[in-house]
Amino acid sequence: MRLFVALDVPVAVRDALAAVGAAADDVVWRPVAPESLHVTLAFLGARDPGAVALIEPIVAAESGAPELALGSVLLLPPRRARVLTVSLEDPTGALAALQARVSSALAAAGVYTPETRPFRPHVTVARLRPRVRAPRDADVALERLAFRGEAVTLYESRLHPHGARYEALARTPLT
Repeated sequence: MRLFVALDVPVAVRDALAAVGAAADDVVWRPVAPESLHVTLAFLGARDPGAVALIEPIVAAESGAPELALGSVLLLPPRRARVLTVSLEDPTGALAALQARVSSALAAAGVYTPETRPFRPHVTVARLRPRVRAPRDADVALERLAFRGEAVTLYESRLHPHGARYEALARTPLT
């Protein structure tokens, strides 16, 4: 099973993010489906199905919806971009703290090796199409939108020719 833990965003935010992906040059970018838009907190990769039982209590332990806002449109990685993203503003640091808690708990459970690079909160809205040269900048407009994270969810990612499909295995609404 390919697993990851993510922060779900409200429908209005997903709609705004989907509009950014749809506005991007469709010769260059393949938009991510609106129902697949999320903030990855920890990508676990291939795991035995038994790992789900270890991860569910970690997801269930979370509470407190972080106050966030859509930031700027970014190409990642900065050199030879493969994805079009929208950064998230985290003025109180609540999202960074949530990610750190989830990462530490998953590592303690033995199902995750934390990344060495710093957490960069963002949502991927489009992926570079095959055999297309990455642009040097993202010329897409974005309206600032403030919101609260909606839930922490454990997803299974299933790869398909037209993009990954995600199935929620455990979800904890945030208040």
